[in-house]
Amino acid sequence: MRDAGFSRAVVIILIAILLFDIQGAIIKFLGDRYGIPQIATFRNIFGLLPALLLVYLARTGVRGPARFRLRQWPLAVLRGASIACAQYCLYLSLTLMEFATASTLAFAGPLFITALSVPILRHHVGAVRWLAVIVGFVGIVLVMRPRGDIFQWVSLLPICAAFGYGLSSVLVRLFDDASTTAVINFHTTLSALVFTFLLMLATDSYITVSSVEDWMWMLLMGLVGGMAVFSLIAAYRLTLPSNLSPFEYFGIPFSFVIGWVVFGEAPFERLIPGVFLIVGGGLLIFWRERRPVK
Repeated sequence: MRDAGFSRAVVIILIAILLFDIQGAIIKFLGDRYGIPQIATFRNIFGLLPALLLVYLARTGVRGPARFRLRQWPLAVLRGASIACAQYCLYLSLTLMEFATASTLAFAGPLFITALSVPILRHHVGAVRWLAVIVGFVGIVLVMRPRGDIFQWVSLLPICAAFGYGLSSVLVRLFDDASTTAVINFHTTLSALVFTFLLMLATDSYITVSSVEDWMWMLLMGLVGGMAVFSLIAAYRLTLPSNLSPFEYFGIPFSFVIGWVVFGEAPFERLIPGVFLIVGGGLLIFWRERRPVK
């Protein structure tokens, strides 16, 4: 049987995936003029604005600075580090690859979520779900085409991003019930900001933003991304990660439409048939999760 809050979680995660694709389009647009560590830093700076607002709006009965406290803050720092790494890999891939191709490879996340649920959450993953992971991995290999003359090392970047995001989605289940979604989101975003800022300093990749239009795009990127992250956290706290992971694949048609309409891309030959195996692996996991326990 479906656990309580499942339907609400599905709606929330679909909103989150659409927002992530919109954010990705903005990042690809800005990537021609600014370094990736700088884009990630500004995304997290402006992403703090919705995070702060949501903390203040949360009805926790706690007032003042105490409402920002998080007992499990080391866990939030770990999530922030995984997200910062994932951001760098995904944002770089969006600037170097077709939008739909990078986005499709990044949707290996549900497969990593299933695999990581075993050592981190101690979940039992049976033969069917492991088969689904293998099928999805074969699909990833077909999209990457490692032995073809069009293979590039950048194809590994969205895979690394998928691992980082998958890890962060599993880790959110480790927070206790006393930790509100808003506070978890705030500490995670703040931690990711620290890591991306240090990366920007280490790579000396800052470029002065002189255009008001670019400042507006940076702001919009952060606000959209901040709301997407909050929605993702909220969804994964309502049900088990493996219950929701297949719905992340709705981001693939979203990315196809955005890539076609905004960037004039149509990489159908590269994505087919691998995309069907990636989605099929996720749907197989979903089917297994929906079967009643006998």
